[in-house]
Amino acid sequence: MHSSLAFIEGLGGPEMLMIMVVILMLFGANRLPELAKGIGKSMREFKKAASGVEEEVRRAMEEEPAKPAPKPAGTIEQQAGAPPPPVAPTLPPPAAD
Repeated sequence: MHSSLAFIEGLGGPEMLMIMVVILMLFGANRLPELAKGIGKSMREFKKAASGVEEEVRRAMEEEPAKPAPKPAGTIEQQAGAPPPPVAPTLPPPAAD
């Protein structure tokens, strides 16, 4: 079974340090706190939305299923013991003149 973070297993101290230096060079020291704050807000929103969906699914599974609506009068299910409806008589073919 593979972990979703399996790619991190091959990263050691030197690799992580190099990644941090590259990030620092790309964004600068002044932008890093703003970047981390934005990532934190995004993660919080994602977790909140995921827990909301999870709670909705749990609630839906705990509810009793809705009972089907009654069939209108005259349907086959309600006339189970009744004889079949009469068939309309067929018309003879038109006479050829």
